[in-house]
Amino acid sequence: MTTLYNPLLNGFHPDPSVVKAGDAWYLATSTFEYLPGIPIHRSTDFETWELIGHVATRPGQLAVEEVPTAGGAWAPTIRHRDGVFHLVITDAMGRGMLHFTATDAAGPWSDGDLILKADGSGSVDGIDPDIAWDADGTVYITYSGLILEGAEIGQHLGIQQVKVDLERHIALEEPRSLWSGTGGGFPEAPHLYEVDGRWYLMIAEGGTERGHGISIARGDSPEGPFETAPQNPLVSARSTTRPVQNTGHGDLVIGPDGDWLCVLLGVRPRSMTRAFSALGRETFVTPVHWEDDGWPSIEPVQLNARPGTRVEVAFDQPLDGEWISIRSLPGDHADLASGALVLHGNGSTLDDPRPVFVGRRQEHLTNSVTVTTDASAGVGGLAVRYDEHFHVEVEAGQGSVTARAVISGLVQEWTIPFGGGILDLHIDSRKPAPTGGFPRTGDEFDLSVTIDGERTLLATVDGRFLSSEVTESFTGRVIGVYAVEGVVSFQRWIAEGDDE
Repeated sequence: MTTLYNPLLNGFHPDPSVVKAGDAWYLATSTFEYLPGIPIHRSTDFETWELIGHVATRPGQLAVEEVPTAGGAWAPTIRHRDGVFHLVITDAMGRGMLHFTATDAAGPWSDGDLILKADGSGSVDGIDPDIAWDADGTVYITYSGLILEGAEIGQHLGIQQVKVDLERHIALEEPRSLWSGTGGGFPEAPHLYEVDGRWYLMIAEGGTERGHGISIARGDSPEGPFETAPQNPLVSARSTTRPVQNTGHGDLVIGPDGDWLCVLLGVRPRSMTRAFSALGRETFVTPVHWEDDGWPSIEPVQLNARPGTRVEVAFDQPLDGEWISIRSLPGDHADLASGALVLHGNGSTLDDPRPVFVGRRQEHLTNSVTVTTDASAGVGGLAVRYDEHFHVEVEAGQGSVTARAVISGLVQEWTIPFGGGILDLHIDSRKPAPTGGFPRTGDEFDLSVTIDGERTLLATVDGRFLSSEVTESFTGRVIGVYAVEGVVSFQRWIAEGDDE
């Protein structure tokens, strides 16, 4: 019997899509402005998932170098047909709606072809594309009709669909409107499935926040018309006290026991009002049942966290695929020739859109990172980032060590002198100490330094400031090392965490 862990993928892994090919399952998620883009995880049992590669590993596949914050790789759909993996996605405010292919999900993937409007004037306007084939091979791209550019930017047209010539990557018709849900805001994340001769259109509605949910309709054709399921929404945590909230944006698949499953996004909010989600949107899974009337039902998402983890990196070999950078690839910054991770500052800081930064997702609600650092020839340090407006860091160089909190233009610093040499920088995310009342924050950051064996706590920062609700971010916490000026060397990385 399969154990369904929740989260299925910890940390910043939103908008999941899953497909079975052979005897394995492949799962893709969004990455927004980070590279490498669109991670692909593989599992043979739906319990243990391995990161096997990324879709976007080369310049030009995604035009994220200049996208604004919250732009970039939005909401993939991954499918497999005739020995080929297909992935469609919107590079929001970048290239547009794209179709990638690969014969091996680990890559390499194609450069990505724009899905053009019928008149060839540019990319189809929309997000969250789905790709499906009917019995005669006709290709349908179904998507959420959010316009991202031009005079009508921000206008939402509901769920849309076009037939596409996949050889020329051009729509064969003007967009048609499909069933767009039960009236909830922001219909998105459409997926089409043919089950027992019927076509099911599953979407998310209610927005990706607390009102998020999944609804479904069915018809005799992928083009509709569609009949609304009487029990919609199929799943939602709205107005409940469940530990996993914002559940929605799901994709269906048959699991290892022959039972149907739904992978979907959710968050784990904490604090007195359970209002702050430190790690952002994560990937979850829940069972699906087909009822006698031919409609599916989806169970509420149950929290079932995995054991804690410890990651130790000595930087004496190439960086694994978990390392990501902002609007650039880790290889653009990381120099490993000396057996350490060396970064060369260029004057940019974490306030800039493209800092010299290499990091990993924070995967656990309680988390500690220590990095051994030599900043004798530069300025740099260890940071937790949501975006250029929200980050905390411990920075060394030029005769001092500084803890810093940057909260949307508000900056506070705590500094001690440092004579130079090697030191350990620490950022610990932990539950607040009991006060006898309701906890008013989900976690706190301890920003510390160890010099000559003596550890000094520089500052404690309220973790609510780095949550998806405060930052209004689609991503999550990413912890990494960075350089501002000169040459900064990082010799060892240790990250430990759990979800107790």
